[in-house]
Amino acid sequence: MDLGLEHAAVLVTGGSGGIGEATARAFAAEGARVGVHYHRNVTAAKAIADDIGGVALQADLRVEKEADALIPAAVDALGRLDVCVANAGVWPTDDTPVADMELERWEATLRANLTATMLTARGFLRHVREQGDGALVMVASTAGEFGEAGHADYAAAKAAIAFGLARSLKNEVVRDAPNARINVVSPGWTLTPMAEDALTPETLSTITATMPLRKVATPEDIARAIVWLSSPASGHVTGQVITVAGGMEGRLLNDPSA
Repeated sequence: MDLGLEHAAVLVTGGSGGIGEATARAFAAEGARVGVHYHRNVTAAKAIADDIGGVALQADLRVEKEADALIPAAVDALGRLDVCVANAGVWPTDDTPVADMELERWEATLRANLTATMLTARGFLRHVREQGDGALVMVASTAGEFGEAGHADYAAAKAAIAFGLARSLKNEVVRDAPNARINVVSPGWTLTPMAEDALTPETLSTITATMPLRKVATPEDIARAIVWLSSPASGHVTGQVITVAGGMEGRLLNDPSA
C-alpha cells in the first residue's frame, strides 16, 4: 500500500533511540524527510539523521522557550512540516508508590511527559493554523489505560495525553484546519533501551500473562502504527487511541508460570 508520505516533512521527538528511532527510519523508508529531535544524545541523533537523509534538531521539551523554537526550526530545516510525532518521554525506573513519592518526582515526571507533549502539540498546532493541514500523533502508554503500580506519575501523564489532551485537540484543530487530525499510539511493553533493564525473564512471564500474543513489542511494531496513523491512508481517523500491546487486557489470560 502506498501511504502517500513520499516527500512529506516529518518531525519525530525523542528520535535518537528506541521507538523514536524506529519511527524516524520507518518514515524515511516511505520517502519522507525526517527531523530527528533529541535532547542530549546528539551523537546518535546525527548518525540516524545522516543515515536516513534527515536532520537532527535539539531541544529540551520541558523548557517552554526551547519547545516553542523546535517547530519553526523543523520548518526551516525541512521546508515545511506535515506530520509531528510527539514521542519524547521518560519512564522513571524506581518503583515508588504514591504514599512514598516525593512531589519533586511527580512534577518532574509530568513535566517530562505530559507538559513536554502539550508544548510540542501547541507548537505544531500553531503551524497547522498557518499551513491549513497536518497530522499529529502523540505516544502514550498502556500504563495510562490500566495503571502501573509504583509508577502512578507516569501512568497519570500518559492517561492525560491519550484521553483528555488528544480528545480535546482533535476538536480544536479543525477550527483552523478542517482536515487536520490528532491521534494516539499507546504502546505496551516494548524492547527499548528505556525498558530493557525491567524486562527480565521473570517479568516477561508476568507481563505476557495478560496478552494473547505472548511477546513484547519491538520498536518497529510501534513505528508501523504511528506511520499509518500519520499518513493520508488513515485519512478519516482522528481522536483515536491505537493500542499496540499484543491484545493486553486488565485480567489474567495465561498462567505466568507456563
